[in-house]
Amino acid sequence: MVVRRRTAALGWGGLLALVLAVSGCTGTGAAAPEARGGNDPLAAVRQAADRLTDSGSSRARTAMRMASGGTEVTIEGEGAFDYARGLGELSVSLPPDPGGDRGAEPVTEVFAPGELFMKNRGAGVPPDKWVRVEVAGVPDGNLVTGGATDPITAFALLRGARSADDLGLTELGGESVRHYRGVTDIALAAEAAPSDPTREQLTAAVAGFTRTEVPFDAYLDEAGTPRRVRHRFSLAQGLRSVEVTSTVTLHGFGVPVDVALPEPGEVYWGAVA
Repeated sequence: MVVRRRTAALGWGGLLALVLAVSGCTGTGAAAPEARGGNDPLAAVRQAADRLTDSGSSRARTAMRMASGGTEVTIEGEGAFDYARGLGELSVSLPPDPGGDRGAEPVTEVFAPGELFMKNRGAGVPPDKWVRVEVAGVPDGNLVTGGATDPITAFALLRGARSADDLGLTELGGESVRHYRGVTDIALAAEAAPSDPTREQLTAAVAGFTRTEVPFDAYLDEAGTPRRVRHRFSLAQGLRSVEVTSTVTLHGFGVPVDVALPEPGEVYWGAVA
């Protein structure tokens, strides 16, 4: 599937055209991280993805801010994820098109290992149909072009952490959490991924960014369970740069999550304008 189809499906026009235009940059190689011995902050950050799986499920809020050339746009999402099954759903609110003619209905995104289904966007797509995207076929591995970094992928990125500093305790949602700040590496995260779909997704992302190092802030509770992560991606478009800050906040752990993948007959297989 070509990237143009994905852009049209989301209906973002100039915004995603800007992001997708830069996602063909070649990623740089990454050396192995420095040995940090018994560095507890680094170990805690790298293990966050495993702790997320152990948590079972949660609600999620996402926010993605894109800034370029003095223009700033924020896309927000809300939903729930089943980490044991690797399934989740977000309702993503898109910013208005420049012409102001976009409807207010949000985009529904259903995440599954290796694929993404989207509903309510795409010129020429029937309103009751879904558009399916193989995330490994998107040049950035769907880290930013979907308008939301899903929790599973966001914390899987931390498996490649090169450094992590413990900034101490702070409060998040009325609970005490520990704040870590450091740099992760997409290439190292791909190597450390425990499953083929995640590995393929992150490997695709390696080729989609100018550099694979990504600064992060992670917030973990006393058991090491992730509560929030913020990644700062930097993309290049000619002489300009696109700064993307993606934040994922988790709450309501243990909630029932009812996510069903669309049946083949519910998926639109035609061309998207």
